[in-house]
Amino acid sequence: MKLPIIKHLQKNNDAEKLQHSMDVLESFCEHRSVKENEMDVAGELITNIAGAIEMHKLVEEGMSEKDAANTFAQRVLGSIDRN
Repeated sequence: MKLPIIKHLQKNNDAEKLQHSMDVLESFCEHRSVKENEMDVAGELITNIAGAIEMHKLVEEGMSEKDAANTFAQRVLGSIDRN
């Protein structure tokens, strides 16, 4: 997860476009010929796109982009701390 990339994706793409991109990457990962290193790269992309979608939701709820990024980062860090 890279917050600067997530911010860039959120700022320059609408949520629907991001969701379609994530769907394509998930489909790609399901194919039996995808190698582990390719799956790792796709997984990182999916994570960043999912973060951008989450930030879109927070901004739509009225949060500033800065607060949305901070809230998202805190959620991720909080989920890591619980594991």
